[in-house]
Amino acid sequence: MNATTQTLRAARPDLAADLSPQQTSERRVPEGTEVRGFALYVGLADDKIADGDPKLGAIVTRIKQLVAELAPAAETYAAVALAPEQTGGRDVDVVRLALGDPAAVARQKQHEAEEQDHAASGVILDLSRKRVLLDNVTAALTFREFELLQYLVLREGRTISREELISALWSEGTDEEVPSERTIDVHIRRLRVKLAQYQDIVRTVRGTGYRFDRHADVAILHTAAPSPDAF
Repeated sequence: MNATTQTLRAARPDLAADLSPQQTSERRVPEGTEVRGFALYVGLADDKIADGDPKLGAIVTRIKQLVAELAPAAETYAAVALAPEQTGGRDVDVVRLALGDPAAVARQKQHEAEEQDHAASGVILDLSRKRVLLDNVTAALTFREFELLQYLVLREGRTISREELISALWSEGTDEEVPSERTIDVHIRRLRVKLAQYQDIVRTVRGTGYRFDRHADVAILHTAAPSPDAF
């Protein structure tokens, strides 16, 4: 039994009883690296400290004293994590994020990205992933329907004629595959049906063609490439 296990058994036998030699032994580290210390994140809000229990400062002092007894050569530094009042989540997760734990920071960034990607309401036109979200639900667009919508979106505010849509989206098709202007109207009509309550983002300009109109509840996630009409 090593010194760490002996100390833990003396202080908290209920916790230390389950420690095995394998769990308390030093873990292998990747080649080319060396162990220089460790971080212990303790989640403990002030309102969770009962009357008569040691206060946060006293707990920190006791832990530092224990480290000094176990490893006299160790250097210790304690930092208290502060968070805005009423911050949700587990205390230990809030502490890790506040103190800049890389894994916690990475998870937070991923969570924020997912929140942006999955808006509670509205339309997200994700051109990079080639999908459309309607109130957080993926619209079941066909490849051709998405291409039509994307062509209009990338030329926002400009009216696109049926002839231009045919020339741009069916340029490599055979004569039998190239649709008529009436067929374009059918494709647009089906697209609008799938856009449901947001179908008016695709406007008909009578006698000319179609235009994409952005609303306040529409978000566009562009690819790295600029708009084809940009100068």
